Amino acid sequence: MKCIAKSPGHDILSVMPVYLIAQLTIHDRAGYSEYEVGFMDILSKYEGKLLSVDESPEVIEGTWDHTRTVLLEFASVFAAKRWYDSAEYQKLGQHRLAASSANFVLIKGQQ
Repeated sequence: MKCIAKSPGHDILSVMPVYLIAQLTIHDRAGYSEYEVGFMDILSKYEGKLLSVDESPEVIEGTWDHTRTVLLEFASVFAAKRWYDSAEYQKLGQHRLAASSANFVLIKGQQ
């Protein structure tokens, strides 16, 4: 589940905002609620922002196979990977992995 955060250096990606889009299908609501309980504290600790959670996103083209979409914002790719790779998130994420199927992608923002 790790994506390995690298040192930010002077790379343009280290100062560009990045968005994490997660598509999820929850198959165990009780188990997933264990994930939700600790999620915001860890996200805040790593300076991430929850921008949207949508249980029924409107597909205007193509297919969207999951039932929940989440949009997060981080200051940089480094910050997003630092959150994702953190011991706290890795431990909490085990609840999500057991209770849902998901796709996560990072999308680079504009400066």
